[in-house]
Amino acid sequence: MAGQPFTVTFLGTGTSQGVPVIACDCPVCTSTDPRDKRLRCAVLLSFGDKHYVIDAGPDFRQQMLRAQVKTLEAVLFTHEHKDHVAGLDDVRAYNFSMKRDMRIYGNTRVEETLKRDFHYAFAEVKYPGVPRLDFTEIDTRAFEVDGIRFQPVEVMHYKLPVLGFRVGDLTYITDAKTISEEEKAKIRGSKTLVINALRKEEHISHLNLDQALALIEELEVETAYLTHLSHLMGLHADLVPQLPPHVHLAYDGLQIPATL
Repeated sequence: MAGQPFTVTFLGTGTSQGVPVIACDCPVCTSTDPRDKRLRCAVLLSFGDKHYVIDAGPDFRQQMLRAQVKTLEAVLFTHEHKDHVAGLDDVRAYNFSMKRDMRIYGNTRVEETLKRDFHYAFAEVKYPGVPRLDFTEIDTRAFEVDGIRFQPVEVMHYKLPVLGFRVGDLTYITDAKTISEEEKAKIRGSKTLVINALRKEEHISHLNLDQALALIEELEVETAYLTHLSHLMGLHADLVPQLPPHVHLAYDGLQIPATL
């Protein structure tokens, strides 16, 4: 499948609170620019009629409806935080329509969290209509789904190891603060890097704007997209002119090309 083109759709580009934030009247949260409306972070990889999602947060149902995703082959999880896993129950719609279990991939901590939060889906005797899940444990080693090679990239979200994924010439990373030299080597050579940039000010567990831009330059990627953005980053229209020409602000619904 090497050389096969695929499409990346940004389902959500916001941080854990989303944008607008509840009860906030700041200029970003009250903006009428649709690019300032950000659901929780997730991305869709489409290979023709085969679709794969990275993360299924609390906006998963809304994201699938908005993107008109009629079939879904698998869900891959970066980590176990609620803004990345809370929507898993809604894969049952695909169980019904596709008449099979949903394949899901995550590390040991993701599995533990899902079995706690969605215990009814893993029960020995299941209530009718609960999600049907086929879990595969992953670590930092490359694995394949339907012949598509996914290379996990381990990053640190403060003290929590989180997985990004390299797929062909695309690397997708969210919730990173630091990345080891060994893991940076997995990213090098990517044509496109999607990387989190929470805000302009320093943050304990996320890259800020300056840190994300420095990492993009260090890794020498051709094109980069910033995601996992909070309302504290500012208005989309104001930020775009401040970025280097090869760095872009992702927004919900944006589609970009990539190649295996």
